[in-house]
Parts: sequence; structure tokens; C-alpha cells
Amino acid sequence: MPFVTTRDGVEIFYKDWGSGQPVMFHHGWPLSSDDWDAQLLFLVRRGYRVVAHDRRGHGRSAQVGHGHDMDRYAADAAAVVAHLGLRDVVHVGHCAGAGEVARYIARHGADRVAKAVLIAAAPPLMVQTKSNPAGLPVEVFDGFREAVATDRSQFYLDIASGPFYGFNRPGKYVSQGVIQNWWRQAMAGSAQAHHEGIRAFSETDFTDDLRAIDVPTLLLHGDDDQIVPIANSARSAVTLGEHAHTKVYPGLSHGMCTVNADTVNADILGFIKS
Repeated sequence: MPFVTTRDGVEIFYKDWGSGQPVMFHHGWPLSSDDWDAQLLFLVRRGYRVVAHDRRGHGRSAQVGHGHDMDRYAADAAAVVAHLGLRDVVHVGHCAGAGEVARYIARHGADRVAKAVLIAAAPPLMVQTKSNPAGLPVEVFDGFREAVATDRSQFYLDIASGPFYGFNRPGKYVSQGVIQNWWRQAMAGSAQAHHEGIRAFSETDFTDDLRAIDVPTLLLHGDDDQIVPIANSARSAVTLGEHAHTKVYPGLSHGMCTVNADTVNADILGFIKS
């Protein structure tokens, strides 16, 4: 399998399919690059080169006991970009992966970046603080940590079968295959990486990162996102980016890239071409 070794000796797994302008995907917590299957196949069939990696401690990447913070995640993404010699890249991130994209562009520069797409994004800041009173109380994330430490298998099953895809909404079609695939991806990763990664996506303040993005940026968000409520994410983030604009999907969930792939894919492609 293809791997790149980072400066601190961590093997990062990546997929690299097709040719043409590269589009690089950054997955959310606690999943892997497999979560982008619908987008990878859609774009590679339309003449794009698609790249997606498993974050350290996730999927097939090394389950190391260090570096589970947004600075290192961004550096690992930069290592994949450099290893593959990618340029004119469109970076697409979901949830924590959107934070990774923002931190990557802010810290490693936009010389190789064409555009950015932030989907159901954790930025600018998820946790409630004095300066972010509309955020989620830290007790919410403490509950996540406790669940990962005690019975993450059931916790992940509960997330996938409930709020992630909106399967807990009345009348919603429920796909057991989607639930099992989410659980499979999550359980393939390291419990330690997932436990420490909660702080990375919830307590990292991306305000300055968003302000530093100087490429066209599209924020996509469902207004029924139960994992990352839109009011304190996309609606706030778009005000920080000079080149950013938002598209909101009525009734769609946090997992819309999978259960509403046709809609999301069309908008990603339209933005790439614009």
C-alpha cells in the first residue's frame, strides 16, 4: 500500500487515483479516507486526480502515540502534498478535516493551493468559551472522551445509527450498510488517537487560520447538522474569509457527503470548474 513517512517517522497511508488537476480530501473524526468514496469515484471519472489520506492514528496510517493535534495533522497533509508533488490543488475537508485544511493553508502557505471546500466544518471553534459563548459546552466533549475510553464500539454505533446521518429523524430512510461502514472505519483507528483528537477538533481556534485563507473557499453545510450546528460554524466562518461563501442545504445532515452525495458532488464539481 502507498505510504509517506513524515519527519517524525509516522507512516501515513494515502490513495492517489487518476490524472488531471488534483483534488485532495481530508476526512473527519474518527473516520478514514474511505469516507470519501463517493467523491473520489465521482471526480476521478470526470478527469481529476484524487488524493485522500488517513490521518495519523486513523484508518491504515500508523497508530502512533504522539502528534494528535491540528498542527501535526496539517504537517502530515503537507508531507503527502510534497511527496506527490501536487500543485494547483483543490483541498476538500469534512468536519475536523475542514480544520485540517484551514490550518494547512495558514501554516504551509497557498502556493500549491487553488481552492478550498470546507464541509460541515468544525471551524472556527466548537467549544464554548468566554469569547465563544455560543459554542458547545466542554462537558459535551468530555462525554465523547468518556465514551471512547469505556465503550467506543457502542458509542460509534450510536453515532452512525443516529445523529451523524440524521437517521434519528422521523421518516428517514436508514441504510444499515452506511452505518456499518462508518463503524468499520472508526474501529480501524486507534482509541488513543480518537481520544486525543477530540481536543484537536473541538478546542482548536481556527479564527486566524480562516482569516489567512486567500484562495476561493466554499463552505457547505446542512441546516439539520446535529454534530456541528451551523450557527456557530459555517455562518461564523464565512464572515472571516475574504474569499469565502456559503451554501446551506435545508434538512441535510452532517453525513450529507454520503447520503446526499449526488447533491454535494455536483456543487463541489461546479466550484472546481468555476
